[in-house]
Amino acid sequence: MYFDSVSALLQMDGHGSYVWSAYGITALTLIALLVAPLQRKKRQLRELRAHYRREQA
Repeated sequence: MYFDSVSALLQMDGHGSYVWSAYGITALTLIALLVAPLQRKKRQLRELRAHYRREQA
């Protein structure tokens, strides 16, 4: 293994905070890119159902 310990892996010779924050920001962005369309679809389906109910009434 390249790093001698988990602590060395997390610190990465003083660059760990930058590297891990970049990984975190990337992960959050990818999650947002996956979740946002699902939420949008759910909201649109809910609005369509309400629209059709209003038309039938």
